[in-house]
Amino acid sequence: MKRYAALLPCLIMMGLIFYFSSRTGDELDSVLPFFQHLFPGMKGFDGGHFVAYFLLALTYLWSFRTPRPPWVVKAAVVLLCLLYGVTDEFHQMFVPKRSPDFHDLRNDGIGAALAMLFVSSPPVAKAYAKLHYSSKSQSVKEGFSQRK
Repeated sequence: MKRYAALLPCLIMMGLIFYFSSRTGDELDSVLPFFQHLFPGMKGFDGGHFVAYFLLALTYLWSFRTPRPPWVVKAAVVLLCLLYGVTDEFHQMFVPKRSPDFHDLRNDGIGAALAMLFVSSPPVAKAYAKLHYSSKSQSVKEGFSQRK
């Protein structure tokens, strides 16, 4: 059951991305200026895709349940994010006033790759491993208490 629970954050994040992809261009145009005002340097850069896929990459990585993920796992996470990004862009073909955009896919990949670089930085990698080990020991304790 715990193994499937690790997928829940991925599914939630994918659902949020799908929800926002289902909004028309007009609905999203009312949200975008707010973020561009917060981050003036991102005028020509769609930060929504970057942030969404940064977070999606972190949830995918968590679902692999490895305390110190090797580079192969991190590369797989970026690839999974890009594949989901392709399906997201395909989905946008069917939404009024939306269309697939290679730049969005590029921003998806940048967000996912930077998330993996972030997790690879020594202080974050150490905290990530500690968090995984503590959640693992907690599940072991729960398993022992259920057997009694």
